[in-house]
Amino acid sequence: MKLNLAVGTLAIAAGALFAIEAVMQPTAGDRMAFILIFGAAALVSVAAGIVLPRVTGRFRSLRTTVLVMSLSAAALVAVVITAAASLMFLSSHDLRVVLIALLMSVGFGIVLSTSITNTLSRDLEQLRTATLQVGAGQAGMTSSITRQDELGELARAFDAMTDQLADATAARARTDASRKSFLAAVSHDLRTPLTAIRVALDALQDDMAPDPDRYLRSMSKDVDALSRLVDDLFLLSRIEAGRLEMVQESVDVAELVDEAIEAMQPVADRSRVRLRLKHSGSSLVWGGSVELGRVVRNLLDNAIRWAPEGSLVDVSVGRDNGSVNVSVADEGPGFPTAFRPEAVREFTRADSARTRSHGGAGLGLAIAGGLIRAHGGSLQLGAGPGGVVSFAIPATGE
Repeated sequence: MKLNLAVGTLAIAAGALFAIEAVMQPTAGDRMAFILIFGAAALVSVAAGIVLPRVTGRFRSLRTTVLVMSLSAAALVAVVITAAASLMFLSSHDLRVVLIALLMSVGFGIVLSTSITNTLSRDLEQLRTATLQVGAGQAGMTSSITRQDELGELARAFDAMTDQLADATAARARTDASRKSFLAAVSHDLRTPLTAIRVALDALQDDMAPDPDRYLRSMSKDVDALSRLVDDLFLLSRIEAGRLEMVQESVDVAELVDEAIEAMQPVADRSRVRLRLKHSGSSLVWGGSVELGRVVRNLLDNAIRWAPEGSLVDVSVGRDNGSVNVSVADEGPGFPTAFRPEAVREFTRADSARTRSHGGAGLGLAIAGGLIRAHGGSLQLGAGPGGVVSFAIPATGE
C-alpha cells in the first residue's frame, strides 16, 4: 500500500517535470527550482497519504473524512501553484487572482464533496439500520439501496444474505417442528410395545397368565417390532449423516420390482388387494439392489395398507429422459396437497396424513426418499386420485 502510494506520487511528479521541460524549456536554475518544488510536493503527498488515513479513521462521520481529505488536497495544490507562480515571476496582482480562483475552486469542491457524502452517509445509515434489525431477529429486512457502485454491490450482497437467512430460519423452524413430531411419533411407537411387554412380563411373573405360551408369542412379536423400528431409525440416521454404505452393481429395476411384488403378494392377499405390474423399455440402473428392493417393498407395503379391499395397486416401470421411473398407485385416500412437499423431508413423519387410524412411526417414505437420494434420484408424491408415490433414478446404458 505504502509502496504503491510512493511510486504513484513520484510518477506524477516526474510527469509534471517532463511536461515543464517539453513546454517551457526552462533554464538550469528554473529546472532545479521546479525539481525542488515538485519533489517537495511529492514527499508531502506521500506523508499525507500515510498520516491522514490514520487520523481520519478516528472520525465518526464519513462527511468529516471526505472534507478533511478535500481540504488537504486543496492546500497542497495551493502551495504548489503559489510556488510555481512565484517562480514564473507573476505580478502580485496576477498571483492574487490565481489564489482567489483557487479558493473558489476549493469552495466548489467542498460543496460537491458534501453533497456526495450526504448521499453516502444516508445509504450507509440505511445499511447500518438494516444490519441492526437483522441482528435483532428480523431476518427479512432489506437495505433498500439502489446504487451501481461498490456500496450498491455491498447492499445487494447484504440483501441476498438476509434472504438466505430468512429461508434458513424458516427451514430450521420447519425442521424443528418436524423433529418434534417425529420424536413424538417414535416415542409412541417405542412405548406401546414396551408397555405390552412389561404387562405380559408382570402377568407371567405373578402367575396371572392363563396361557403363558400365547403371552410369550405376543412378547416375541413386540420384540420383533421394536427391532424393526430400531433398525429403521439406525438406517435413517446413516442416510441423513451421509454414511450409507451399499454394494453397487447393475440392477434391472423391473426384475427387482417383480421380485418385490412376489414377496408382498401374501400381504396383499390377506388384504384382498390385487397387484399389477406394467413395464416398458430398459430399466437398468447402477445402484444397490438391496437398498432399491427395500424402497419398492416400502412403497408396496404403504400402498397395500391403504388400498381398500378388492381394489388394485398399480406398479409401473418405465424409462424417460435418461431416468428409470417407478410409480406405485393405490386407490386409497391419497396425500393432502399441503402435505406432499413435506413428506420426504428429514425428520418428517412421512405418512402422518394417512396414519391416524393405522399408527406407525411414519419412517417408510422417509427411508425410501433417503435411499433414492443416495442413488442420485428423487422421490415424489403424486396428486392422485388415490395415493401415488413415484421415484426416478439415473439409467445406465443397455
